[in-house]
Amino acid sequence: MLNQLLKYSKLFALLIVLLPACATKVYSPEFISSTEKQVGEFNGSRSWKKTLDKNVDLKGKIAFNKLAEDYVDLLFYLDYIAKTSPELNPQSFSSSEQKLAFYINSYNALAMYGVVYYKIPKDLNKFIDRAKFFKFTEYNIGGRHISLYDYENKIIRPMGDPRVHFALNCMVIDCPRLPKKPFTPEMLDAQLNEASVEFLNDPQKVFVDHSKKKVMVSEILKFYEEDFVNPNQAATLLEYINRFRKEKIPSSYSIGFFKYDWTINSQ
Repeated sequence: MLNQLLKYSKLFALLIVLLPACATKVYSPEFISSTEKQVGEFNGSRSWKKTLDKNVDLKGKIAFNKLAEDYVDLLFYLDYIAKTSPELNPQSFSSSEQKLAFYINSYNALAMYGVVYYKIPKDLNKFIDRAKFFKFTEYNIGGRHISLYDYENKIIRPMGDPRVHFALNCMVIDCPRLPKKPFTPEMLDAQLNEASVEFLNDPQKVFVDHSKKKVMVSEILKFYEEDFVNPNQAATLLEYINRFRKEKIPSSYSIGFFKYDWTINSQ
């Protein structure tokens, strides 16, 4: 979804030149003491779990107005993210599952906080609003400020698992459903499979018209086509989609793409 920024290449190039100097850096609160961090007394995932449980419904919609009134648990988790990461503390993230679970949870939490930080905008339909939200707002992750755009494209996507696109959530309507529980290293493979199956069997994300021998799919599949279609994954988009489909789609069907809805996914 963030790669749609690149559709506007000339404007994007101009923004790259003009805006980095005035990029917004979001600083995390100092909630966790260095002693707590060193002895492991603070577990950030508990705060993220509480945030999801209190503010996300079964459809994945977020109670942003409620969250804006009380987001101390989210701030605790953001402080945890600021003080650790696979890059800063590799000894705590020895497996790829530990790394990827941290990346997905932290991305989703930072995107959620971004909506509150920008006072719950109605949507991100304008290119300039998306650029500000994803590229020119930087968050503290393990002591390093980075935008959501760079976090996804420079750190998360190179992990090589395209299923993350059904787990990463930028808090708009056409994103995958946000679960009410965090992703965990122990259950990550099953959780990513579950998210992929749910997304690719949802008729609002993949709609098959047998009369026209055509399938309309979410633009997420278009934005990140190179992650799905490559020698390590599948020869075509339909081949990748069918990997998770309960009702397989004939390979002869043509593909079209739904226009992405950037409306904020509020309850």
